[in-house]
Amino acid sequence: MSANCMAARIITPEDLAEFKQELFQELQKLFAAQAGSGLQKKWLKSTEVRELLGISPGTLQNLRVNGTLPYTKVGGMVYYQSDDILKMLEENRSK
Repeated sequence: MSANCMAARIITPEDLAEFKQELFQELQKLFAAQAGSGLQKKWLKSTEVRELLGISPGTLQNLRVNGTLPYTKVGGMVYYQSDDILKMLEENRSK
């Protein structure tokens, strides 16, 4: 490989903001498609939320612990309302 191929790309805060906005728009499309098809689930399990948002278990736990994302725990299972996820995304959207 050439040196140009091996060079690291620096990610700027603007790059991250643009990625966040694109991710938010894609998630909105996914939720809208689910709602339009009548298949949207009101309650999602942790694994579903992690897959949907593309985050790690630790990040999801941090969202719970710091109060960013409300949850309900029944036995050993943690559930999240889809409306709460949309609300969290909307409140954290960059303008």
